[in-house]
Amino acid sequence: MPNFPNLRSAHQPMPEHAMPIPDVGVVPRTRLAGARVLVVGDVMLDRYWFGDVNRISPEAPVPVVHVQKQEDRLGGAANVARNAVALGAQTGLLCVVGHDEPGERVVQLLQDSGVAAHLERDPTLLTTIKLRVLSRQQQLLRVDFENTPAHEILLAGLARFDELLPSHDVILMSDYAKGGLTHVTQMIAHAHAAGKPVLVDPKGDDWERYRGATLITPNRAELREVVGQWKSEEDLHARVAALRASLDFKALLLTRSEEGMTLFTDAGALHASAVAREVYDVSGAGDTVIATLAVMLGAGLSLVEAVGLANRAAGIVVGKLGTATVNYDELFQ
Repeated sequence: MPNFPNLRSAHQPMPEHAMPIPDVGVVPRTRLAGARVLVVGDVMLDRYWFGDVNRISPEAPVPVVHVQKQEDRLGGAANVARNAVALGAQTGLLCVVGHDEPGERVVQLLQDSGVAAHLERDPTLLTTIKLRVLSRQQQLLRVDFENTPAHEILLAGLARFDELLPSHDVILMSDYAKGGLTHVTQMIAHAHAAGKPVLVDPKGDDWERYRGATLITPNRAELREVVGQWKSEEDLHARVAALRASLDFKALLLTRSEEGMTLFTDAGALHASAVAREVYDVSGAGDTVIATLAVMLGAGLSLVEAVGLANRAAGIVVGKLGTATVNYDELFQ
């Protein structure tokens, strides 16, 4: 997920050795409606409890939250799919959820959002929940509930992936390290054989599993975990070039917080400056970036054009609370 700071970010100087990404005009709705995106990955339920804090607990030095409102939103790969739908694309989602209350809630929210859900149900799985407690729009606490899917369910998901592959234009892998992408290497190979571009939002330091991906979208911390700390822009470019060559990545999009994002390809590096705006909440910003990229590529735009629009979408979504989407009118207003 891209990392955006909780501050007002002004346009930053463009990094050395990078050319600017040109601005993109309006893309017709009908063109985006023709994009067919398949999202595969880890799904979770983002559960929000909103309340007031007026006292400290007598049991421990912690605030007491009087919860007055609850809200559920799709998280993880489901939020990526929801973002793609918000832009007007035909969007499928392949994932695993449990036979439990949060799993049923995910199913309901997917139906409401217009995502074509292709779900594998695992009776032993606790559907991942990220419970956030907020007061006056500030997050006080997050509590996670999760475990990993069964091997048999994941194999069934791989078979379903092969069935869905021909009917989609772009494949998007949303990895949150919850086990849903155990067979990601095989999925990328199958997509590559079918001539489908594969976009990956990575997790962890084992990127060998993403070998052959068309585009990978790390933030600075995620890239640093894999290639080490770079000492200069020239050093960064050299490390990214070596990484791309060793793992056969066609392109790498580095999201750089207040510095915007830089696209690395065989043609060189292109940079999009951060959009100046008050940053309110970074939750799910990476979901919006990669979903926008997938939709635009599925609509036939170039990778450079897609990155320009993804950068614009990121600047919009960080001004919203929690996991949120950017719709067509917001992106092209």
